[in-house]
Amino acid sequence: MKRLLLPLFAVILTACSPKYDKTVTYVERDRFMGKWYVMAGRFTAAEKDAVNSVETYTWNEEEKRIDIDFRFNKGGPDGELKKIPQKAWIVSKDNAHWKVQPFWPFKFDLLILGLDTGYNWTAIGVPDQKYLWIMSRAPSFSRKAIDQILLNLKKKGYDISGIKYVDHYE
Repeated sequence: MKRLLLPLFAVILTACSPKYDKTVTYVERDRFMGKWYVMAGRFTAAEKDAVNSVETYTWNEEEKRIDIDFRFNKGGPDGELKKIPQKAWIVSKDNAHWKVQPFWPFKFDLLILGLDTGYNWTAIGVPDQKYLWIMSRAPSFSRKAIDQILLNLKKKGYDISGIKYVDHYE
C-alpha cells in the first residue's frame, strides 16, 4: 500500500504547487534551434556531476516537433559520454511553452523564461520552479552575466536558490 501512496502523494504535491507561467513574449522557433551550452541551473537527477552539458534543438518538420539531443560527460571532462534524446512539442502561439518527453509516456512543461534579442542566451524552467537551466550559444559565458540573468528571474518571481554551475572543457 505504501508503494502506491508515495507516487500519489507526489502527484498531489505537484498539482498543488504554485505555478509559474511568465514566459518571454515570443520565440522565433527557427532562431532558437541549434546548439546551447548549459551553463548553470537547478538540475534533474540525471544531470548530477555533468560537465560539458550541451542541448541541441532540431525542428523535425515531418513530425512537427523538436528533437532534442542532450549530452554531457559524467563526472569530469574525460568521463563517460551520456546522451539523453528527448522530444518536444510547442504548445503556445508565442512558442515559449513546450511539452517535453524524456521517455514515453511522460511529458512535462518547459517554459522559456528569458531570451536575449540576439538569441545568445536563454533561461528555461518549469511551472513548479523545481528545475532551471541557463544556457548560452558559446561554451564560455561570464559568471557575471549568469548572475544578472538569475537576478532578473528572481525579480520576476522565479526561485533561483540552489543554482549549480557547469564546467565546459573545450
